[in-house]
Amino acid sequence: MGDGHHGHGHGHGHRSKNKRRLMLTLILAAVYMIAEVIGGLWAQSLALLADAGHMLSDVAALALSLGAIWIAERPPTPQRTYGYYRMEILAALANAVMLVMVAIFIFIEAIERLQEPVEVQGWVVIWIATGGLLMNLIGLWILHGGREESLNIQGAWLHVLSDALGSVGAITAGLLVWLFGWYWADAAISMVIGLLVIYSSWNLLKEAVSVLMEHAPGGIDVDQVRDLIRGTPGVLAVHDLHVWTITTGMSALSAHVVISDLNLQQILLKQLRDELHQHFGIDHITIQIETEDFAHCDLPV
Repeated sequence: MGDGHHGHGHGHGHRSKNKRRLMLTLILAAVYMIAEVIGGLWAQSLALLADAGHMLSDVAALALSLGAIWIAERPPTPQRTYGYYRMEILAALANAVMLVMVAIFIFIEAIERLQEPVEVQGWVVIWIATGGLLMNLIGLWILHGGREESLNIQGAWLHVLSDALGSVGAITAGLLVWLFGWYWADAAISMVIGLLVIYSSWNLLKEAVSVLMEHAPGGIDVDQVRDLIRGTPGVLAVHDLHVWTITTGMSALSAHVVISDLNLQQILLKQLRDELHQHFGIDHITIQIETEDFAHCDLPV
């Protein structure tokens, strides 16, 4: 009485590429984070240390994303019938939360610095932040190809993007200190970096929570899905329709479809499956076929 059509295989090639992308970016971020910490302490620059702190969260986020991909590749078990795909979404959620925590730390430290400005070595900040920006741009280029394929990779990409913006902020702070002696600029710009960090994490947080709460995928209008099923010749009604996301790029649908003639069952299942894939990109489909009499039967309590 049903049809399950699963599109699991398509993700493995993407995951293999994404692992390489994450590994390369992780190595770049880790190397430059150490340079920024040393430089930030030497120059007494909060903007540089804020950027290094953000880069530390990058390193942790990239490691988390990489680990999530490895775990997601594990096969399903009798208890975990969908396997470990959601680990990538959990990693994206953890990354978003981590970004917000980094931003809060930056704000607290910046407020203290604004009250008591510290002498900052502007030229050191400029050179180290410029190197950090270059590393981030390379990281963005490496990760760019995987953004559309995985919310996990998008989370890592956002980390690196906000870190690149942080490097731009640190360069600006270094210039203002070096040219004009405005030591307060270092703390002020670090607060701007903090705001950018929160802004970059908000959509990621929202999307990850949406997947975990099993909301309908953002690009799919469930009313349109219902209309398509109901409008198929031979279909009388549809109920218990659910559309959700298992992991990025893997949408699922289940529905009870009432048909006029059971002889049409195989034809209708194939037609519905093909049309749902063509119009909405849904591959993981489970449809329970019912007659009118069956649809009105209540299950015993």
